[in-house]
Order: sequence, then C-alpha cells, then structure tokens
Amino acid sequence: MPGSLVLRRSRLLARSRLLAAAVLAGVVAVTTACGSSSTAASTTGSTTTGAASSAGGGAVSAAAVTSGAAGTAAGTLRLGYFANVTHAAAVLGVADGTFTKALGSTTLDTQVFKAGPAAIEALNAGAIDAAFLGPSPAINSYVKSKGDSLRIVAGATDNGASLVVKAGINSVADLKGKTIATPQLGGTQDVALREYLFKAGLKVQTNGGSDVDVVNQDNSQTLDLFKSGQVDGGWLPEPWASRLVEAGGKTLVDESTLWPNKEFPTTILIVGKKFLDEHPDTVQALISGELAAAAEITADPTKSSAAINDAIGTLTGKKLSDSVMSSSFKNIKVTYDPLASTYTSSGQHAVDGGLLKTVPDINGIFDLRILNKLLKASGQSPVSADGLGQE
Repeated sequence: MPGSLVLRRSRLLARSRLLAAAVLAGVVAVTTACGSSSTAASTTGSTTTGAASSAGGGAVSAAAVTSGAAGTAAGTLRLGYFANVTHAAAVLGVADGTFTKALGSTTLDTQVFKAGPAAIEALNAGAIDAAFLGPSPAINSYVKSKGDSLRIVAGATDNGASLVVKAGINSVADLKGKTIATPQLGGTQDVALREYLFKAGLKVQTNGGSDVDVVNQDNSQTLDLFKSGQVDGGWLPEPWASRLVEAGGKTLVDESTLWPNKEFPTTILIVGKKFLDEHPDTVQALISGELAAAAEITADPTKSSAAINDAIGTLTGKKLSDSVMSSSFKNIKVTYDPLASTYTSSGQHAVDGGLLKTVPDINGIFDLRILNKLLKASGQSPVSADGLGQE
C-alpha cells in the first residue's frame, strides 16, 4: 500500500471527524450537493449555442421557449455548473451553444465548479448570477440568508446516485465496522448515506456512534482509495458510482429505490434573487435554453451522451470510458421538475443523520412562475412548488 495513500487516508479520517464534531456543535449545516467534490472552483470563460424543448413531461416547442418575460435584459449572464453527468443539460447546453442561442444578445460567461459550496459562495459574492447544483447547498444558503440569497427556478436532473461497495458486502448489516465515503459532509449523498444507516439502526459520528466510519473526500480520492482497499465503498453520484463498479465494486443501494416514485432531485437550477428580480427576461431565456438542451437529450440520448462526454473531456482533460458513460447516463433522468415535494423529506433526513437539530424552514425557496409560463405556452402541465413558493 503506497505510503502517500496511507497518509492521505489518515488525514481524511481526521478531517471527517473534526467536521462531524463541528456539526454536532451546531457549526455546520447542510451544505453541498450533486456529487461535487470539496475542492475550490475551477473557472472557464465561455460563450456558446443550441437546440429546442424539455424532458420529464413532454416536448416543448422551440417557438414556445423563446425569451419574452418583462424586465431589462442583462448584458451578461454568469453561470456556474459542474463537469458531471448529473449536470447533463448544463454541460450540453453550454458546449453546443444552446444556452447562447437562447440568451440572444446577453453574453454567456461560465464557471465550472467542483463543489456546491464554492458555487454558492460565488453567487453570494456576486461573482455568478445563476448555477446548476444540488438541493443541499441551495437550502443552506436560503436558510442562512433568511430567503434573500436565491430562488430555485427549475429542476435539471433526477437520480444518479448509489452506494457502491466491495464484493462480500451483501446487506446493510455487513456495513458495520466498514469505512464508507461520501463527497462532502452535509452534501446530498452524505445525507442520504447517514439517513440510510440511521434507519438500519447503525450510528455514525454525527449521531453519537461509530458503527460505520463515514469519511468525506473528493470523488477522485474515493476511487483511488477504493482501488487500494482503504475504503469499503462510497455513496456517490454519477459517473463516480459507475467508476467504482468498473473498479470491481457492486451496487448495494440505488438511491432511487428509497424515494417515492423512485425519483429524487440531484441537480437543480438556482438564480440569485436580486438577478431574478431585475432580469426576469434573461432568466426566462436561460430556462428556455435548459428546456431546449433537455429536449435534445430526450430526442437523441445516444448522440447527446457522446456530446456530453466530449464536453466533459474538454473540461476535465479526460473523457469517461464508453462503459462508464453508458452506465451513468442510464442512471439519470433529465427533467425540468425540481420535485419540490421531496424537500421536506430531505430536511428530515439531515435531522435523522445528526446533521441538523430541526427541519429547516424553506417556505418561499421556489419561484417556478417562469418555468410554468413556458410549459403552459407549449400546452404542458405546470410543476408544483408543493406550497414552498410561487408557481
């Protein structure tokens, strides 16, 4: 076993326990999402072009998704997203020009992030105007700002996260005494793992036990440590779950099986509240671009999958293997519905996992009026905010 990996492993364990202690002290709330790593954002300036329509509820015509909301168009829209399969519509929409086409005279400037909190920090600092990320950092920012920071304006991707473990682990009971990784403390996958263990009667650091050692680290590090035998599995988003399977692991839990209708939100679209108030027409153009990219994926998944993998290769320096890309793509659902009805449950899961003491009040976090306007214009049914905002 390489000495550098042993040293890294000990440091990661120490960091995980310190962070867990911070949560128990009330310092850390729900923070990240969508399988992002805990490293700082990498940036890339970009202006790009694209397609027509939506997914998860029928096609939306190109004519129906053109811009036209009231308000002043922004000169530039600064957008954050991740180079992940779970950000499929964003990756494709930027790469093939769909977003630029939808935005018209508004310049698109993009930043590629590796972590939800980094994207939220950029949004709160005024460095970006909108971002594709997971529900947890959005909830955290909304609660901390008392509703002033952002609004969720659309969904993007459902599902695409799993618990992958070593051969020989065949049930949740077999996890006792094992070490399981998640991308970041309080993140979407971290909350899912802790809640799953809680329901199985297994305690972790955040709720006063040590039945399972949960460590929080970058997805790439989890893959390396899994290969070297230093972690026994990980609750990870795609493509990392499929990469662990490729490395000899097996799927113990597909998270979708734990949710009603086998669906849960992995990636959503958020917009800074101030930007939304001042430039609703630009936000409408952005959402129309997302719907167009989503429709392109739905219409031709094979072609879109290849294009997304090419874009990931450009953004990260290396494409995914064909087998990993195929497996990852099958495990996600591209959609515009943020599945608002799941958000109260997500808060309860964080409480069960010892990450929060009470379920957070997120009333008002959704503003789905623009999305529903576009859906109505194309004859589609509106999506619900489940009483947590405007629709």
